[in-house]
Amino acid sequence: MTGVLPTTRTTPFDPPQEVLDDPRPLRRITFADGHVGWLVAGYELGRAVLADQRFSSRLERRRALIRRPRVAEFRGASAPPGFFIGMDPPDHTRLRRLLTGQFTVRRMKALEPRVEQIVVEHLDAMAQAAPPVDLVSAFALPIPSLVICELLGVPYADRERFQRDSSVLLSLTATDEAAAAAMGSLMGYLTELVARKHAEPTDDLLSGLVAGGELGDDELVGVAFLLLIAGHETTANMLALGTFALLTNPEQAEALREGRAEVANAVEELLRYLTIIQFGITRTAVEDVELGGEVIHADESVAVYAPTVNRDPARFPRGHDLDLTADAHGHLAFGHGVHQCLGQQLARIEMRVAYPALLRRFPTLRLAEPPEDVPLRDDMAIYGVHHLMVEW
Repeated sequence: MTGVLPTTRTTPFDPPQEVLDDPRPLRRITFADGHVGWLVAGYELGRAVLADQRFSSRLERRRALIRRPRVAEFRGASAPPGFFIGMDPPDHTRLRRLLTGQFTVRRMKALEPRVEQIVVEHLDAMAQAAPPVDLVSAFALPIPSLVICELLGVPYADRERFQRDSSVLLSLTATDEAAAAAMGSLMGYLTELVARKHAEPTDDLLSGLVAGGELGDDELVGVAFLLLIAGHETTANMLALGTFALLTNPEQAEALREGRAEVANAVEELLRYLTIIQFGITRTAVEDVELGGEVIHADESVAVYAPTVNRDPARFPRGHDLDLTADAHGHLAFGHGVHQCLGQQLARIEMRVAYPALLRRFPTLRLAEPPEDVPLRDDMAIYGVHHLMVEW
């Protein structure tokens, strides 16, 4: 395959047809800047790349498969302070270590009663509204936004500002000027927030990091930036797109509603099937590496294309079907290796609570518009739907 990766999808839940039509697990592809690198579409090769520290995550080495606003990807520049996802060990290790204890299974499980309360409150509000209702604005976006705000110590009243800026930074169509303005706005806001945590600490993750004294203010701002965006954008899009998938597969929705599909397994299958990090996970070789019978030369970039990796028939025999009872463990929707998603347990808790609660509260929930009219986020770095009008 040559040329920039396509973004338009023929069907809302499948990767672009041009990618699906090529069965090779490893092939050449041209990145957005003209660099000729590699696309990994096979499961075993994808895991191998993400687990191999000969493939670097450093931001200054990273190349993009799709064109994005320059400021949003920091093209050619080293990672700003605190942006640990754009670092390799030992810098990545130092920052990640400070955060890992805050996102353990035990700590996330302790948040479950609060997540349940938030979900019920938003379902109550939906029930009082006259349908049709936009599920994105009424349910999918506010739930993870409120949870991550409470966890980090970000005032939820400021959500319009950070949601707006996040949306611009994830857009594939925003201008460089718009992205720079959004970056400046969000970083300025978080700089002010860190200063307030110094002056008036509260019982939250960001105040704890401030009190720990191991991070400078620039690093605190960078860490908060990553956690805030990832903490609401990813789960919000999974909740909305997952509901869309369930409503267009009513037998699967019914299996989840009636308990015939186990909730935890259903969430893993939705994560695998939808894989909303739609343009893959990019690494760059720091030395020559043999992979799948080919030699990846030093400084060549490799994109692990998660949407097809998670449908590789060698690992998921019926990968193109949504089956909430299928074994979906081992999927790479959260990545793999040292950079595996820090907040994955929080996302799982939110989805395990939200999906069944929504379906049981509204047993006649259905789309209020034809499926082909639902606006897809193929213009964003994180896939999903812009709006999802539902009724009951």
